[in-house]
Amino acid sequence: MQKVISFGEALVDMLSSKVSKPAGKTEAASHESFTKFPGGAPANVAAAVGKLGGNSVFVGQVGADMFGDFMKASLEDAGVDTRYLLQSDEGKTALAFVSLDDHGERSFEFYRNASADLLFSADDFQESCFEGGGLFHFCSNTLTEPAIRAATLAGIDKAKSAGCIISFDVNLRLNLWPEGADPFEFIWACLERADIVKLCVEELNFICRGQVQAQVIERLLSLGIALVLVTDGGKPLRYHTQERTGTIQPPSVAMVDSTAAGDAFIGGLLYALAEQNISAPLLSDFVAIESALLKSALTFASACGAYAVAHQGAFSSLPGKEDLTPAYFA
Repeated sequence: MQKVISFGEALVDMLSSKVSKPAGKTEAASHESFTKFPGGAPANVAAAVGKLGGNSVFVGQVGADMFGDFMKASLEDAGVDTRYLLQSDEGKTALAFVSLDDHGERSFEFYRNASADLLFSADDFQESCFEGGGLFHFCSNTLTEPAIRAATLAGIDKAKSAGCIISFDVNLRLNLWPEGADPFEFIWACLERADIVKLCVEELNFICRGQVQAQVIERLLSLGIALVLVTDGGKPLRYHTQERTGTIQPPSVAMVDSTAAGDAFIGGLLYALAEQNISAPLLSDFVAIESALLKSALTFASACGAYAVAHQGAFSSLPGKEDLTPAYFA
């Protein structure tokens, strides 16, 4: 089985649990309590692959603090190799406070200023991490500051040199970017280096900048991207390759919490590719010729996403293979 290397932020999600005002009390109508969960999009993907039984490796940095210890232990409990997870005395583990509305949709408030994940440098990558190739996955949250952006690009280059498939989930969080900063050019710089790209429809609209979606999809494919995936909640997943375009209808489930839905999806897809030992030289043929196998992999990934939507939290909502009952393939 191929190795899946996930790079980026590992942070603690402080997930809301709204509490109604007790009868007869005069304070605000409701207040929120928060419970800690392991999170961070790349860490979620690593955990998704690990819980499915894959060869999952996480690369990044947390603080040498109680939250960093919590993240390391949580990744290991999910079956993730953490030998390349650093713990820094110079920065704290990042936190994300996540409020949910009545439909399970999220809003985020990040505490990530000079946090440990942003202090990871290009020199912190260990060459042994990339030995044997595999799949290298990252998101745009490591593009927000110059130093971590440089580290991300260095990691992509090292992974490509080692023969890895490059997977990029845009996962745009504008409130993580400095005021006045425009992520557009930095996202496109990474799109130009990727083999697999996942965007939600809002992220696709962001990178369109006045062009119609079809034109931008064509541009992405012209860059040499083998597989472009566009998600839209419970609406059909669109996939685009050099040869074809298709859709996959996600399973219909009652939404509880969408926090890790996209990460469960991409983790499921990377696991499916790794399980079939799809290497970089084989990827183009896999998406071009083996359309039935590609659809099977995307259906499996969609089942993983649906399971996550139906459960609360990030790591805690990620399925093992035994959790993916036939209902998640309906």
